[in-house]
Amino acid sequence: METKDYLKDIQDIKQMMAQSSRFLSLSGLSGVLAGVYCLVGAGLAYKTIYSNGYSFETYEQTVIQPEKIYNLVGIASLVVLLSLSTCILLSYKKAIKSQESFWNSTSKRLVINFAIPLFTGGFFILFLLEKELLMLVAPLMLIFYGLACVNASKYTLGDIRYLGISMIVLGLLSTWFLQYGLLFWSMGFGVCHILYGGIMHFKYERN
Repeated sequence: METKDYLKDIQDIKQMMAQSSRFLSLSGLSGVLAGVYCLVGAGLAYKTIYSNGYSFETYEQTVIQPEKIYNLVGIASLVVLLSLSTCILLSYKKAIKSQESFWNSTSKRLVINFAIPLFTGGFFILFLLEKELLMLVAPLMLIFYGLACVNASKYTLGDIRYLGISMIVLGLLSTWFLQYGLLFWSMGFGVCHILYGGIMHFKYERN
């Protein structure tokens, strides 16, 4: 009987340590919605880039038109804004429901570790936009976002690590098939977000 009590105490201690070192209120449903936003954004981007028809031969010339660049930046900014707002709102509601603190030392470490690779990649991509090296933008977005997820995963749900690895793999593959950059971008930010967000929702949030 005492052995069982000791084991239960050890399990309780482990659970308390995990809760104190990891932000567990990250919403899986927000990942699903972010994926939907990304797929809609990819559709709008496709119409913007290929408004004159798709052609492998004219792919590079098509995407570097300045007016299209501004439209694409606007679409991407709107997708990011909607995704972040949804993530913050749903994660906050989940934290309140679970009677957990939303903004604490763990969530701060999560944000910092996520932001460092993300902002590094963002500034690098802005440089590429200025130099009109647009074919590398989609692969690098996937790679840096994946690195941000892997870097932040130690402070939240472990599933985020696998999401990040999936993003990195897709980004590396995209560098070999640059003409399919938008397709890989859609698979990463759209399909992977929906897939992993759905897994997290059914795994952690159904109770």
